Amino acid sequence: MAKPKSRTAVEPLAHFDLPTPNLSIRSLSLSQSTLYLGTQNGYLLLLSLNPNPNPVPTPNPPPIEAVSPSSLSRNVSLLRTVPLSDSPVESIFVLAEIGVVLVLSDGFLFLTDSLLIQPVKKLGGLKGVAVIARRFRGTHSQSTDLTDNTSNLSKGQRILDKFGGVRANGVKTSVLEQSREGSSVFALVIGRKLMLIELVLGSSFLNASFVILREIQCFDGVKSMVWLDDSVIVGTINGYSLFSCVTGQSGVIFSLPDLSRPPLLKLLWREWKVLLLVDNVGVVVDALGQPVGGSLVFRKGGPDSVGELSSYAVVVRDGKMELYHKKSGNCIQTVTFGVEGVGQCIVADEENRSGEVVAVATPTKVICYRKVPSEEQIKDLLRKKNFKEAISLVEELECEGEMSKEMLSLFHAQVGFLLLFDLHFEEAVDHFLQSETMQPSEVFPFIMRDPNRWSLLVPRNRYWGLHPPPVPLEDVVDNGLLAIQRAIFLRKAGVETVVDKRFLSNPPTRAELLESAIKNMIRYLEVSHQKDLTLSVKEGVDTLLMYLYRALNCVDDMEKLASSENCCIVEELETLLDGSGHLRTLAFLYASKGMSSKALAIWRILARNYSSGLWKDPAVENGVHDGSACVVSGRETAATEASKILEDSSDQDLVLQHLSWIADINPVLAVRVLTSEKRTNQFSPDEVIAAIDPKKVEILQRYLQWLIEDQDCDDTRFHTFYAISLAKAAIETFDSDIRSQSHDTERQEQVKIIDTQRESIFQSPVRERLQIFLQSSDLYDPEEVLFLVETSELWLEKAILYRKLGQETLVLRILALEAAEQYCAEIGRPDAYMQLLDMYLDPQDGKEPMFKAAVRLLHNHGESLDPLQVLEVKPLSLSPASFCLVLHII
Repeated sequence: MAKPKSRTAVEPLAHFDLPTPNLSIRSLSLSQSTLYLGTQNGYLLLLSLNPNPNPVPTPNPPPIEAVSPSSLSRNVSLLRTVPLSDSPVESIFVLAEIGVVLVLSDGFLFLTDSLLIQPVKKLGGLKGVAVIARRFRGTHSQSTDLTDNTSNLSKGQRILDKFGGVRANGVKTSVLEQSREGSSVFALVIGRKLMLIELVLGSSFLNASFVILREIQCFDGVKSMVWLDDSVIVGTINGYSLFSCVTGQSGVIFSLPDLSRPPLLKLLWREWKVLLLVDNVGVVVDALGQPVGGSLVFRKGGPDSVGELSSYAVVVRDGKMELYHKKSGNCIQTVTFGVEGVGQCIVADEENRSGEVVAVATPTKVICYRKVPSEEQIKDLLRKKNFKEAISLVEELECEGEMSKEMLSLFHAQVGFLLLFDLHFEEAVDHFLQSETMQPSEVFPFIMRDPNRWSLLVPRNRYWGLHPPPVPLEDVVDNGLLAIQRAIFLRKAGVETVVDKRFLSNPPTRAELLESAIKNMIRYLEVSHQKDLTLSVKEGVDTLLMYLYRALNCVDDMEKLASSENCCIVEELETLLDGSGHLRTLAFLYASKGMSSKALAIWRILARNYSSGLWKDPAVENGVHDGSACVVSGRETAATEASKILEDSSDQDLVLQHLSWIADINPVLAVRVLTSEKRTNQFSPDEVIAAIDPKKVEILQRYLQWLIEDQDCDDTRFHTFYAISLAKAAIETFDSDIRSQSHDTERQEQVKIIDTQRESIFQSPVRERLQIFLQSSDLYDPEEVLFLVETSELWLEKAILYRKLGQETLVLRILALEAAEQYCAEIGRPDAYMQLLDMYLDPQDGKEPMFKAAVRLLHNHGESLDPLQVLEVKPLSLSPASFCLVLHII
């Protein structure tokens, strides 16, 4: 696993050297802008800090080691020095809320005011104190309030009297209870006793006394102690133990191995946990002594002292300070503040969750460091192109609730632009998409050079000013490749660069980078396309998205965008699409903008030039390379798309102008155009009929059928016209069927295949449609229709027409013939058909032979007749066509 790169989390704030060589620092306490030093010979020093010496951060701060002590010494001043005893000052507690400082020295407790102005008071009754710890209660702790216990109070009062701690100021119980449990409850070790006391102040700390709340049997050798909630954790050379301040019971947490470092405890304010040092490992436990989270592994040998700053554990030893992230365990920063072997080092923090300053000390000097603002840390990492570390830091801040949504959005946008110029296009767009405040128009200059239609829409947002101004993607790629070539040259010369090592070992090509840039920019614009944007920005997004699709020849995506609801600017795309041959896309775009005439003109051109490769044919895309299949597919596609436009159009001239070529390709589409219910105003039937090619009989018939049946047209002209058209078609079909009988079998099969492949407008035969219409309509002219069919073999149709004209005799005669043939079919004997044929040809009584009826019988039931018997009929009595039919049957 790669070791995380170091970052600057703290910077020097102040530097102070002890004024006389006979002083040596033993203890340290930090409270807001004041610093208290305890010396080896019993002195207490008060220092004042300037908390904000550099309110305006410099863009390129110097390294920490380069900051001179003289410049930092101006940020701290020595206010007072107070002697306490002749022994070392072991511990200093600043009770800022009551303006008192409590000091442990020579086994005694001393009290003074926070400014060291008034005389020092030695707290009587306590002697031989080895270790002292202040009680802290977590934010949501349910710990016991020890001072709210009358039995303990009585016992404490008796002990106080025994030690001579009677309150001279006469503070009553009600007054005492008001000041309890704030910051004045401590645990201290005297010999083998663990005593829990409450410090009681009167009108002045000079009248202070204490109440012993509880005594617990302890053991010798206590070196360190922390009191959190109801647990007092103590450390000895043998290990760590936990005492309950409520029950007095104890238990072992950890046992230390032989020859291990002295025990060390540190309360972690932000989590309300306790860090226990086991050699060079920091183990974090909760108030019950249970390990929580991971451990922190420090440098070999372990630290002299441990502090806390924000989300970091601060450890010092041998003149070095190290910051470890408490969750990840990574060493974030190392600072050298003294030479190796300088002696015991101490670190002090502000003892609150929001502390921003930490102080470290050697025996002869103190240096204060302040936390670098998170924003400045992020900027510093980004300047060094340590993107992963910057992202990790932001994730930590977000997890801890220290990163606002606005700052998070700004960060993602800034990182995105830096990654884009660093040629990491996919990661760049990933960050763009995570930014809630970044505007899609900010990427427009990367796609189209300024000036352009959208130049004024681009916000001049420079964020932290860490990236160059936007330029087209081609320039980004070219500049990035130059930087890579320069870095390769410098690397050969032994100079380190910030260019990605992957690019140095395997330089990408310009084509690869440009394709990646365009693909990822498309990804960003596709997401932006779905957002609720202003119209002008939408126009830019969709138009530039089409530009990028065209650059990669993404035909499907181009057509999908053009044919859907979009805000593309046609004027910006016409020349581009026309010049690159993407006529289908241009046609879809015209149609989506209501420019139907231009769209139809393109579809007409494509239909006529289907073999010239002017579009991407679906058949070819699906692996079909048959030439005829491609032709049919291309023509059908053009006609289908044109018909979709025309079905919605109420422009009669436009529809009739393009009807002919669509009908040539697919009659069904032509009928859909003419009979569309989508248009608001229907067309003039006369003009439509005049525009239909007379050869397109089925189209004409289907239109007339729709006009009569669906539109309830009662114009007798159209009814008669429809009946005549059906009758002509029926006669032609009948004659065609007779002629087809003389063709060979192979030809018949070919015709059947062709008919099957042809898409017919009607599902029912023409005679069936004719018969239904003749029976159902009363608005056509039966005489005109009868004149057409009278000489044909359409006997049933003639019967219908005769009935319309009231000629029942003819109707009955026709029906009789029909019934005779039906009778023969029912009995199924060949001789019956022969007798009927003889009746047709020789009706007796001087009647004329019914040649047409005979031919009809031979046509419909010739397979039931004996050919030899048919030949016995006199040839002269048959027409040439009938005689040919007889020969065919034979």
